[in-house]
Amino acid sequence: MAVPFGSRLAVLGSPIAHSKSPALHAAAYAALGLDWSYERHEVDEAGFDALLDDRTAGWRGLSLTMPLKARAFARADELDSVAAQTGAVNTLVFAADGSSTGFNTDVAGLVEAVVEAGVSTARHVVVLGAGATAASAIVAAANLGAEHVHLAVRNPDRGHQLDGLSASLGLTHAVSTFDELDGVSAELVISTLPGGTVLEAGIPLALQRDALLFDVAYDPWPSALAMSWLKRGGRVASGLGMLLHQALVQVRVFVSGDPLIPLPDEAAVLAAMRAAIS
Repeated sequence: MAVPFGSRLAVLGSPIAHSKSPALHAAAYAALGLDWSYERHEVDEAGFDALLDDRTAGWRGLSLTMPLKARAFARADELDSVAAQTGAVNTLVFAADGSSTGFNTDVAGLVEAVVEAGVSTARHVVVLGAGATAASAIVAAANLGAEHVHLAVRNPDRGHQLDGLSASLGLTHAVSTFDELDGVSAELVISTLPGGTVLEAGIPLALQRDALLFDVAYDPWPSALAMSWLKRGGRVASGLGMLLHQALVQVRVFVSGDPLIPLPDEAAVLAAMRAAIS
C-alpha cells in the first residue's frame, strides 16, 4: 500500500457545502500536533479525473463522497480489502511516487455508529437504496451478525447487482421496490438515500415501530424519512455518528497508511473530533 506523503488533504464531492469533514479533520490534526491543511472542494466525476490527472506535489490524500466513490475505486492503483469487497472508495492516499491506494472507511464507521446508537447485533437488516454506500451497508450488516439483508430500491435490477456481495458474505438476500415492504421485519433499517428523499409509498408502520432507522444523511436533520419514523414513535439515528467514526479511521489512514493502526492518544483525538461537530 502507498506510504502517505505530503501535507495537503481535502474532501471532494457534489454537493459538498454542507460537509462537516473539514471541522472533523482540523480537530484531529490539531490534537495530533500536525500542521496539515484540509480543504473542501465541489467536484463532480469529470472534475475528479481532472484533479487526479493534474495533481501537483504536496497532496497527501482525499476524502470522497457522492458521486465519486465508484470513480475513485476505478482510479485507485491499489485497494484495501474492504474497498475491493464493496467496489467503493471513500479515501485515497498518495505515495511519494504518485501512486494511490483506495480505502473504504464507511463500513467501520457505520458499524461503530450503529453500535453506539444501541444496536450491537441484528439478524435481519433492510437497506434502502442500492448505490455505493448500500454495498458498505451490506458489509456492515454482516459485521453486525446479520443473516438476511433486504434491499428496497426504485429499480430492482440495481438491487440485484449486489446479490453476489451478499452471497459472498453468507447472507440471504431479497430485493423489492419501496412499496413492497409489507410483512418485512428487521431489527435495523439503514437508509443510504439522499437526505431530501421522500418515499411516496412510505414505510410500513410495523417496520417503523420495531426497527432502528440509521439514516446516513445528517444535513438537513432530521431528514424527511427520519421525520416520518419519529412521528410514528420509532427510533432514529443520524449519519453524523457514521461520519465521525469513518473520519477517525480516515485519519489513521492519512497518518500511517493503515486503517487498523490506532492513533497516538486516540481517545483524546476522537473526543476532539466529536466536540468539533457537537
